[in-house]
Amino acid sequence: MDDEAPATKAKSRVTLHDVAAASGVSKSTVSRLLDDRLTRPDTPKAQHVRRIAQELGYVRDLSAANLRRGSTGMIGVIVPRLTDTVMAMYYEALARAAAPLGKFTIVANTDDSPEASLRAADALIQRGVDGLILTTARTGNAVLSDALEARGVPFVFGLREDGLAPAVVSDDVLGGYLATRHLIDLGHERIAMICGPDYATSSLNRVAGFRQAMAEAGLAIDDHLMAQSTFSIESGETAAEALLARPDRPTAIFAMNDNTAIGAMSVILRAGLSVPDDISLVGYNDIPIVSRLPVPLTTVRVPFDRLASLTVAALDEPTGPNRPRVAKVEPTMIPRKSSARRGR
Repeated sequence: MDDEAPATKAKSRVTLHDVAAASGVSKSTVSRLLDDRLTRPDTPKAQHVRRIAQELGYVRDLSAANLRRGSTGMIGVIVPRLTDTVMAMYYEALARAAAPLGKFTIVANTDDSPEASLRAADALIQRGVDGLILTTARTGNAVLSDALEARGVPFVFGLREDGLAPAVVSDDVLGGYLATRHLIDLGHERIAMICGPDYATSSLNRVAGFRQAMAEAGLAIDDHLMAQSTFSIESGETAAEALLARPDRPTAIFAMNDNTAIGAMSVILRAGLSVPDDISLVGYNDIPIVSRLPVPLTTVRVPFDRLASLTVAALDEPTGPNRPRVAKVEPTMIPRKSSARRGR
């Protein structure tokens, strides 16, 4: 007698045909009622079919469904680095915007390298993404745009633009103006700016807004108070150290993003100075942590959810001469305790 236990028969996969038979409707109707893009899920008929499918353990074959549509439902998102809170917030907002449309986002990091951006785009295209959203644009550099145009894949730049391809961005000129105007209205005249890299339109446009507000107020810009940085906390520290080392240090600093503002605040406080009594400080983006700093940071709020929804929608916009090259959303000034009237 064979003492080995009989092999367990593998459970067969539940098919659309099984769900249709149990539901009393056709296979094509089941397929339609299980697709959020074709039918509202709260109709009685859809609820009935979905309950039967769940009871039977049916799992939709998304790859087959997408193949029939000629779509994968995936959007590739290329960012410099997800350790940057702004990029993480923007990516999460994109995922939220894509989900109701039945789309899924997949991200690639490039360390802000143009060559890595090209490799990432190629890898995502090979995986069948329906379109690309890129935050790695460089002003005046059409290499990436040209490469994507040649591949025929829908794409749009987010947060930054290259001056050539479609983009959805914050109105950074306005944001830079609002931040600087806020400090001017508090009585500050000797205002420094921690600038970002000159290949990013986000930083260039914030500098333009700074210059516009200073000129409008009749205030001279001291080039020695225009400190360079990247987007990091560490670069904000380095820039602030140089500004504080000057014999005629500023009474206020506009930092091009919240990271550099955090770095600047750290240096100011370590030097035994007060924020805002000695130096007022303004950041940009309004990432969650800045309202919880020892001195809550005055900043310019960027509406990431609005940006994301417009960016995802832009992927489906037809190309042509009537398509707007750049769509902009307005930022908002958020005053907090890091900025105060001069000499209060």
